[in-house]
Amino acid sequence: MSRIGNNPISIPEGVSVNFNNNVINVKGKLGELSQEINSNISVNISDNEIIFSRPNDQKENRSLHGLYRALVSNMIIGVSDGYTKKLELIGVGYRATASGQKLDFSVGFSHNIVFEIPAEVKVTAETEKGKAPVITLTSHDKQLLGAVASKIRSYRKPEPYKGKGIRYMGEYVRRKAGKTAAS
Repeated sequence: MSRIGNNPISIPEGVSVNFNNNVINVKGKLGELSQEINSNISVNISDNEIIFSRPNDQKENRSLHGLYRALVSNMIIGVSDGYTKKLELIGVGYRATASGQKLDFSVGFSHNIVFEIPAEVKVTAETEKGKAPVITLTSHDKQLLGAVASKIRSYRKPEPYKGKGIRYMGEYVRRKAGKTAAS
């Protein structure tokens, strides 16, 4: 029994949902998203609710049932409220500046990294004196936002000895003890 797939999705005010030719389109104040749905999963839109159902309990149908329900739920939240991810740059001399859709950051290499941000993602970089620089990414597309944040983090992952690197806001980095001196 799918617990996620059986939950109905309520459609908030200001969001329109269309389903035809196995493609679901969600449109809201922040943008428009679409997702192709497998033909085995049936979609019923009525009374400001979306209900997904599957024909049988085969393993593939069970997994797709919960997957599509979660994807469409994320789409509806995205176009109505949006998503935000924050990254902090921990390290001496680490800094970031955002200009338009380009993010220019310095994380200990001999050169600055210039990262081109997709048009659907908005980026800001703040630097407060005495605090680590923070990169804020906002978008209506949760998948794209996560991919962009992961790509930025991959340039300098947090290392376990000093904790330096790019990390998600609130991420815990397990620290290791360094070498001990021989006596």
